[in-house]
Amino acid sequence: MTAAYVALEGGHVLEGRGRASGTARGELVFTTAYTGYEESLTDPSYEEQILTFSYPLIGNYGVREERFESDRVHPRAVLAKELTDDVTEWLESEDVPAVDHLDTREIVTDIRDGGAMKCGIAVGDDVTEEDALEQLEQCKAMSDHTEIGAQVSVDETVVHGEDNDGDTVALVDCGAKGSIVDSLVERNATVHVLPHDATEADIEAVDPDILFISNGPGDPANYEAAIDLVDAFVEDTPVAGICLGQQIVAEALGGTTEKMTFGHRGVNQPVMDLESGRVVMTTQNHGYTVADPGDYLEVTQINVNDDTPEGLDGVEHDIITRQYHPEANPGPQDTLDFFDDVLAMADPQNQRAVPADD
Repeated sequence: MTAAYVALEGGHVLEGRGRASGTARGELVFTTAYTGYEESLTDPSYEEQILTFSYPLIGNYGVREERFESDRVHPRAVLAKELTDDVTEWLESEDVPAVDHLDTREIVTDIRDGGAMKCGIAVGDDVTEEDALEQLEQCKAMSDHTEIGAQVSVDETVVHGEDNDGDTVALVDCGAKGSIVDSLVERNATVHVLPHDATEADIEAVDPDILFISNGPGDPANYEAAIDLVDAFVEDTPVAGICLGQQIVAEALGGTTEKMTFGHRGVNQPVMDLESGRVVMTTQNHGYTVADPGDYLEVTQINVNDDTPEGLDGVEHDIITRQYHPEANPGPQDTLDFFDDVLAMADPQNQRAVPADD
């Protein structure tokens, strides 16, 4: 058995079974999802985090590349009760440390009680507790990862659905899941995926019908370029956002965001639509939330568990955002019609009238 140590913020060290060697550090979080480990592990929103699976057995249906949400594994390390060989071989090939034979119930309880925390990992034949503690000492708070967008974004514009003849979407890639692009392309849209730090000139060159801000990792306040884009285009171009995208839109329009204690990560988060009273189950992966939407956004959906905003609409402008992932992958697909609502904003008949200048 390969030695493995997990050092938690505060200095407590857990010992487990090493399944993929290496050292790592990051924010320790957990997901309650019982399927979809391939999608979770390739979700860019887990960048700079250490992912704990609360479900006890991970890997029981293998690893298939067609399920990936991006081109690599994003968590810095993986913890579980038990990992299959298929998963650990994949993680080893990606240089991502993995540890199992852990009491994941205890870890999840610690996170729920104390919040997402700094963590250090050391796995290998010759590692010691001190190696894990050294990683812990070097771990930064999530808000201090000011350049995290560059780690998960495209470097230059990529176009999907070039042969489609529907609406044109400028998708600002702050760590977008592939299934978001797929959901738009399937609806006949042409999607221009732009870097997280795209400029106004970059957006103008696309001349989009919709400006879409993607999901992604980290503190929304660190995505200054995306915030500026929303502010610059919101009066003339419909705006949509998912997850981090909702937070960025709120920041741009005078709202505020805050870090949650342990966030929402899983496939069973209940969300209520305030107008209809309908409750749907959703997939989520975020550690920040909108604290105050400000004067230009109204809350249209809330989380049933803690009343945090799950949906925002524009008061004066064409805006629709969701804190959860309507495209799921993994998870329930109760809210796929969100993408229909987004593209419907491109129809001039559905757009709000712009007040005339005095």
